[in-house]
Amino acid sequence: MAQSIERAINLIRIAAEHPLTLSEASDVLGVHKSTALRILQTLESARFVRRTGAGTYVFGSGLIELSELALGSMDLRQLASAHLRVLQRQTGHTVHLAQLTGDEIVYVDKVDSSAFDAVKLPSRIGRAVSIHASAASKVILAHLSQEERDRLLSHVTFERYTSTTFADRESFDAELTRVAERGWATDDGEHDAYVMCVAAPIRDSRGQVIAAVSLTAIEVIASLDQLKEKLPFLLETSALISQELGFTPESSTEPPAS
Repeated sequence: MAQSIERAINLIRIAAEHPLTLSEASDVLGVHKSTALRILQTLESARFVRRTGAGTYVFGSGLIELSELALGSMDLRQLASAHLRVLQRQTGHTVHLAQLTGDEIVYVDKVDSSAFDAVKLPSRIGRAVSIHASAASKVILAHLSQEERDRLLSHVTFERYTSTTFADRESFDAELTRVAERGWATDDGEHDAYVMCVAAPIRDSRGQVIAAVSLTAIEVIASLDQLKEKLPFLLETSALISQELGFTPESSTEPPAS
């Protein structure tokens, strides 16, 4: 198994250097052409290699996207760190940074509130955000293309966690339209009835929304309306982090809201 993986890795490296024929792939892998073809087709389905019109195989975009994602994740957290901590000091509430990673939206940083509510918040770095019941996910989904949004939501079960959860696709899409129009999102106890949250988008150098920054508190500490009063600080923070990532208003390639 280890040898097979090593050969597949070598195959991808060679494809990055020059177009690879089926015969060359067969030699590199040490297998019959029919087996080599199946392996190439598997790599092609993952976009690790790409078949050209000439029938050869070259390096695919899937690996480029993975490398950009890994670098982006490291850069995002590093560039956002100081801004998140300033926001926490300005507002006194817990601050989250969530990023779209593959098919999930994941917390990549968290700055806890000094108030006692922080220990009761269920979030943690590395944990996936509820895709239909969180402000962070809503603000990211609201700015994606319809195709990408459909892909991410196609397998979601719209479970009703609380009385305020958007428990069907139609009502959730209507909420995403509202979020796109105003530029920020709320979570009115939609996953945990006692947790309130507001979130704003973070854009990369292409103007695409790739992440969200949010303020979170339990309701006995701050109601949703009280969190909304902190929106100027939140929106300023999201703008500053976006600038750190190279965003300018002229660089936006975001699709129009649907």
